[in-house]
Amino acid sequence: MKLYEQIVNREEKISLIGLGYVGMPIAVAFAKKVEVIGFDVNKPKIDLYKNGVDPTKEVGNEVIKNTTVDFTSDESRLREAKFHIVAVPTPVKDDHTPDLTPVESASRTLGRNLTKGSIVVFESTVYPGVTEDICVPILEKESGLKGGVDFKVGYSPERINPGDKVHRLESIIKVVSGQDDETLDMVAKVYELVVDAGVHKATSIKVAEAAKVIENSQRDINIAFMNELSIIFNKMGIDTKAVLNAAGTKWNFLNFSPGLVGGHCIGVDPYYLTYKAEQMGYHSQIILSGRKINDDMGKYVAESTVKKMIKANKQINGAKVAIFGVTFKENCPDVRNTKVVDVIRELEEYGIDVKVVDPAADKEDLWRGYRINLCEVEDIKEMDAVIFAVPHDEFKAMRLEDIKMMFRSTGYVKLKAMDEVAATSEFDIENESKGCVLIDLKGMFNRIEAEETGFVYWRL
Repeated sequence: MKLYEQIVNREEKISLIGLGYVGMPIAVAFAKKVEVIGFDVNKPKIDLYKNGVDPTKEVGNEVIKNTTVDFTSDESRLREAKFHIVAVPTPVKDDHTPDLTPVESASRTLGRNLTKGSIVVFESTVYPGVTEDICVPILEKESGLKGGVDFKVGYSPERINPGDKVHRLESIIKVVSGQDDETLDMVAKVYELVVDAGVHKATSIKVAEAAKVIENSQRDINIAFMNELSIIFNKMGIDTKAVLNAAGTKWNFLNFSPGLVGGHCIGVDPYYLTYKAEQMGYHSQIILSGRKINDDMGKYVAESTVKKMIKANKQINGAKVAIFGVTFKENCPDVRNTKVVDVIRELEEYGIDVKVVDPAADKEDLWRGYRINLCEVEDIKEMDAVIFAVPHDEFKAMRLEDIKMMFRSTGYVKLKAMDEVAATSEFDIENESKGCVLIDLKGMFNRIEAEETGFVYWRL
């Protein structure tokens, strides 16, 4: 435990490789207790951190201004640390196979600067075997050192929930693992410095890797079940949210709801597990079926929107639709693998002009990843339909009456006298009442109130 004592006494440093939504909060947490080097290859991001700006909005600008993390894009600075934490993304390719490029690149970078006696802990979500079978050989090749002898490795899967201000690094039990008992104990003690909830020592690195990948696979399957129920109940003319509220009164009913499943975890991690299963000769049935349902939900939402617009006598080609929310989840700027884009692209296939509003989204990432520009709420006028895709707090505060003003017509007619009734044909009243199509994916608004206000209302 000499290295642990040196770290606590600030004689040795911890490094964080990858300062995104996961790595940056970890770096900040450790910096309250020990010396931390925060490394990222993205120099503009490093410059933002150095200037006290938190582009992830995970901890806030004030915390970044006051943290003692030594932010750098100079990889040679990694040589100053003896305990390294790798927290880079692990996406999938277009064919849904794992893209290990980021973690392999991080391993090469660290390997070039790895010193004898170091411990390397990977946090990136991977399938069982990646740490020991892929990362360690890269570290050995680049460093010229021998794994298990000159340096040790561990794995501690990230459990940070972006945008969640309640379930944070400090309050979530941390799963830790190491290639031997000594390393395991060392990794556990280091994480115990910042994780108040404590640690769980996994019996092996592969067990820890597997535990992480099934956490999100389980959520993915449960949400897929809710999405399938939503499709069925919509066909039956039954409100899915009302059904779930009723079923939820039973003590052991699992609290999941339908929705778009994107982001860098739930919509990705199951493919890592099924990929490894395929290599072992087993073709997943439940996991891939759930993935298929969730991957198709963007198209389903777009098609349902168009159907509602047709019923409201809207001309589809050339119609204007506003989408509120484009991030993969609420109150978070992260747009990686957001399935709202699937809705946008599908609507555009119908010749619909789509406007997107999102005060939380990272504008640069959105443009770089999807070539989508954002609009302000004030720009949303003369719409044929409005879709609330992400329940940001700002959107929850909006009133139905204000949303009504975004449409081509007010959507309903207030009759003040009998002569107005005589002057308005039954056909006109019917069409006015069907003029405003409101798609509320997460059930932010009250269905009855929306319909009484004159909306053609639909939700998952």
